[in-house]
Amino acid sequence: MEEITTPRRVPAGAKAEQRIRDILRVSREVFAELGYERATTTEIAQRLGVSEATVFTYFHGKRALCVRVIEDWYDEIIDTFEQGMPRGQSTRAQLTFYVKTHLQLFLIQGTGLCALVLSEGRAKGPDLGEVFVPLQRRYTAPLMDLLARGRENGEIRDDLPLSLMRSAILGPMEHILWDAIAREREVDIDKTASDMVALLWPALLPVNVEAEKLRAFYGEVGAALRKVEGA
Repeated sequence: MEEITTPRRVPAGAKAEQRIRDILRVSREVFAELGYERATTTEIAQRLGVSEATVFTYFHGKRALCVRVIEDWYDEIIDTFEQGMPRGQSTRAQLTFYVKTHLQLFLIQGTGLCALVLSEGRAKGPDLGEVFVPLQRRYTAPLMDLLARGRENGEIRDDLPLSLMRSAILGPMEHILWDAIAREREVDIDKTASDMVALLWPALLPVNVEAEKLRAFYGEVGAALRKVEGA
């Protein structure tokens, strides 16, 4: 299997490093415009004004380039989360920042790459599907960290797996992104983020055991009364 996450050889000098940056910049444009299947290293080379052999000097092929492009994009997203996260504020405020920033990065700055990630992340074939698991784990790490900190602070419930909470947050966002891209419609990011957190936040709050017992008691009483009335 070809190496997929590193250049073919270590850059030797500033010129080679710049060449790699140029290849990755143009590769991002091509993959965002054409998607993985239609993109070619020939197209990348032509747009860059070099031979295809020059691209192969630094990368093994299309698969390696695409994975590196997604890795770099994820690194930029993670850095944005880490740099801007309002850690001094409540977990809810941090979650709102996360959701809003996530939507901004995908819908405003990277719609083409967003479509690429959403489509190839579901792929089961040998091209990109198999490499998305570790990439997605890296990408979702900031959210897992946010939830873990909230649990430590007593703001997030501790009776459910963090991975399930992560899926409950990312699932609706993926649907919003798919819908926006498929219909080519604009999304009110501020309102969408606020509404989404308002919907999800109650489910993330710690369970009040006494309140749950009281609700269960009322339920039992109600069931008993209905049974008597129906007798």
